[in-house]
Amino acid sequence: MALEPSIAEQQQLEAALERRHAPLSVRERRAEAVLGGGFVVACLLLALVAPPWDGTVQPAVVLSCVVALAAASRVHFSVGPGYTVPTELALVPLAFALPPALLAPCTAAVLALAQLPDVARGRLPLSRLALTPANSWFAIGPAAVLAGVGSPGAGEVALWVLAAMLAAQIALDVVMSALRDGLHEELDLRRLRDEWWLYAVDVALAPAGMLAALAVDEHPSAALALLPLVGVLAVFAREREARLESLAELNAAYRGTALVLGDVVEADDGYTGEHCRDVVDLAVQVGRALGLSAERMRNLEFGALLHDVGKVAVPKAIINKPGPLDEEEWRIVRGHTIEGQRMLDRVGGFMREVGVIVRAHHERWDGGGYPDGLAREAIPLEARIIAACDSWNAMTTDRAYRAALPEQAAAREIFDNAGAQFDPQVAAAVLLAVAVEVPARGPVGAGVAG
Repeated sequence: MALEPSIAEQQQLEAALERRHAPLSVRERRAEAVLGGGFVVACLLLALVAPPWDGTVQPAVVLSCVVALAAASRVHFSVGPGYTVPTELALVPLAFALPPALLAPCTAAVLALAQLPDVARGRLPLSRLALTPANSWFAIGPAAVLAGVGSPGAGEVALWVLAAMLAAQIALDVVMSALRDGLHEELDLRRLRDEWWLYAVDVALAPAGMLAALAVDEHPSAALALLPLVGVLAVFAREREARLESLAELNAAYRGTALVLGDVVEADDGYTGEHCRDVVDLAVQVGRALGLSAERMRNLEFGALLHDVGKVAVPKAIINKPGPLDEEEWRIVRGHTIEGQRMLDRVGGFMREVGVIVRAHHERWDGGGYPDGLAREAIPLEARIIAACDSWNAMTTDRAYRAALPEQAAAREIFDNAGAQFDPQVAAAVLLAVAVEVPARGPVGAGVAG
């Protein structure tokens, strides 16, 4: 598990925090009715098929396990749109303290009761308690395994039974999480794959839970010894969530600064502002087609929006000059990439990464670009994407010094300059995104400036 959250995780956290403090939507109500109803049916079926339990319910043992479970359920480690809780510590001893048919209903009741203080203080909408039955599906697995093997005591259970209990718990949790996401129309199998560590936490905590289960045979209140550990985890969880919230706020501030800079560009020169927005749209399509990560997509989007921000330092007489530029004027124009990086470096944070992209967006695949003469993979991929998208938009819009080219002619230029001015893979993705057929070969272009 990465302790520092990714940008994707920060974005998911922002959405999750907003949703967590809002009443259930109609879609969520329907999803929870399906999953919660299934949980009730599963509990009833387990009660019908489970063999008679020959153990004895010891109220002191059950009470200590319930208190530990309630405390553990309030420790939330935020992860993307969801969270994990260390309930495994108390679930294991509780599984051996109750008949299997009562484990899941008891777990659901404890989880619901543990949330009532937040409801009373107005921190949690009452409707959010409807999530509890679906959130308790994980307890069905261990209960079913124990019922199937005759409900042995904690001191009699074989190692393979413990492994089966844990496997059944994790399997049900994964399936129900996927079903919930599907019913919410948010199913992302890649996210489920990336959250493997959530279940590694259950595996890691299971031995401590088993030790507590063995200890309660001699000391009925032994499960309460888990509370200091739960308290330590709660401190870590609060610190993590505070850091995530702080990073989300900082990320929003950076985004706001970038948007303000984009507005400045547009106010300074209407064409440049509109051009930058058009480049953003095409660059995002190309970045998705090339499978960029969330962090790189963020940098690409802001790099495309701000790739010409340095032009605010270029005199308007040069920007709007109807004829060819002289050498000194070209020197000034080419300096906009360095000026753009300087401006974004002053913003700080991830905008420094965007500044590197802005500086490199006029580099060429063959090394003939500016300002640093970078070539091939030495040029950031985001800058290579912006270079091609910038050129496409520059060719297909009217400029002060020439009229727009027909799209087929622009497509021909992109195609002919692949491997020279443009990264061939990026050029192919751009042509696919604009969906313009490359016409038969004409004169080979020498390259197009954005």
